[in-house]
Amino acid sequence: MAQVSTYLNLPGNTEEAFTFYKSVFKTEFNGNGITRFGDIPGDPQRPLAPEQKKLVMNVQLPIMGGHVLMGTDADASMGFNLISGNNVHINLEPDTREETKRLFDALSNEGKVRMPLGDMIWGGYFGSCTDKFGIHWMFNCNQPKQ
Repeated sequence: MAQVSTYLNLPGNTEEAFTFYKSVFKTEFNGNGITRFGDIPGDPQRPLAPEQKKLVMNVQLPIMGGHVLMGTDADASMGFNLISGNNVHINLEPDTREETKRLFDALSNEGKVRMPLGDMIWGGYFGSCTDKFGIHWMFNCNQPKQ
């Protein structure tokens, strides 16, 4: 089912923040809980340092009304330049790849593509952009590739 969630990029304290949010909203993390960068196969050309492997790659927490708060550690050692304004993204999860592409194309028009739509290691069809108004958008469709 299609949904909208809010995605937070935090400066290395995602686990602390989401543990706090979990206590506030009295809910549990989705899926297997916290996924760390060390949980996914690494790129042999760019191995992760031990401290990078401990960073949060993704966590999802339902907060209210079906809305999901998502987050990651946006660490400078991994190329992130976290500044106020790029630490929040509106994450869209359309039902189909076609709808994902339509929304991506419309919102990136006159804006900036940050990551082109493509198939990802977790099975999603993912991309990100900043629209012409400076709003950051992420797209993730879980419909399998045909």
